[in-house]
Amino acid sequence: MFDTLRPFRRLATRPNPATVPLPRRVALFSGNYNYLRDGANQALNRLVAYLERRGTEVRVYSPTSDTPAFEPAGTLVSVPSVRIPGRGDYRLGLGLSAELRRDVRAFRPDIVHVSAPDWTGTAAQRLARTIDVPVVASLHTRFETYAQFYGAGLIRPAMERHLDRFYRGSDTILVPTAPIADEFTEKGFGDRTRLWGRGVDRDQFSPENRNLAWRRSHGFQDDDVVVLFFGRLVREKGPALFADIVDRVTTSGVAVRPLIVGDGPERRWLSKRLPNAQLLGSLSGEELGRAVASADIFVNPSITEAFGNVTLEAMASGLPSVCVDIPSGRNLLRKGTGMFYSVGDIDGAVTAVRRLAVFSDLRSTMSRAARAASEDYSWDRASAMVTDAYHALLSNDDARTGETIGSLNRSVSG
Repeated sequence: MFDTLRPFRRLATRPNPATVPLPRRVALFSGNYNYLRDGANQALNRLVAYLERRGTEVRVYSPTSDTPAFEPAGTLVSVPSVRIPGRGDYRLGLGLSAELRRDVRAFRPDIVHVSAPDWTGTAAQRLARTIDVPVVASLHTRFETYAQFYGAGLIRPAMERHLDRFYRGSDTILVPTAPIADEFTEKGFGDRTRLWGRGVDRDQFSPENRNLAWRRSHGFQDDDVVVLFFGRLVREKGPALFADIVDRVTTSGVAVRPLIVGDGPERRWLSKRLPNAQLLGSLSGEELGRAVASADIFVNPSITEAFGNVTLEAMASGLPSVCVDIPSGRNLLRKGTGMFYSVGDIDGAVTAVRRLAVFSDLRSTMSRAARAASEDYSWDRASAMVTDAYHALLSNDDARTGETIGSLNRSVSG
């Protein structure tokens, strides 16, 4: 269905931000804007705050909760949703009611930005075509990988076909890393794919926040090697693999102590699986920065990351990282900031963690490199990449409209 829709043409050159105005109004559609804290809605809220500081009004349409995780940026409008089976902490948007469609029309957006390929996102695409507004889609996670973690591997081909239609129905596709951009180019989306990186707060996440007294208060000795898992405690983030890695490193004769920061439906299971772990739950602000900086090694076993915000936050905190070798990890862990292992290669993961645990000099070298590499990432710079994409899309649309009017005038005068 989306394959037959007219795409807006791309500019061959980058527009001059001084001569092309920001959109006046952006309608943003999200699957989780603030009811739970995650990497995707952190990027979206940072973007909305950046846009509104520059005079763009943003109206956000998303499932909501009576107990949100944080105050949202922009104007948030609740969309109908249901809890996702097996993942009751997340909600599935059910589309756009007639009332919501009227609300979008009355808002008169210059850009429709969809950030999740759910029913609400696809309904927003259809509505945008009806009102002749260009569509920007942003990729935040590798949804096609989720099925294998919930006993539904057989539906992955259908999910991939849906994602193909979703992105084919968008005029601009924002992806977080160059390797993912290459993937989209191979699929034939190269003319509409642009980068939207991420940023990190290097004051919140800094080696300066390491605190030995804090470590001692949580039962860690000064010479313990603390291995950190940091993120939502859900199957697709890899807590089971993290537990296996910790067990095998320990049984090999190398002592490590697990520290787990985050919350989610797997927390109870993980507390039984790793009874010697310190599970701190969900933290934020100074508490979160102190906890991350007070670890020694970060392990990210997730294969679903599109960017890996937690890896970047660990890097800024001065932690060497051990990550699975996927595009998000390859994009971040360069210049000697961490170590990779192949997907499914638990022996490789164990070897990497063992090596970092045993050789403190290697940890120190990678710690300094990781902190230095994190300087390349700022939230304003990342958000400016989106406004640059908006510029290109709107400038091209203006040119297309001007060409059409010019053709009509010539036709009339002739």
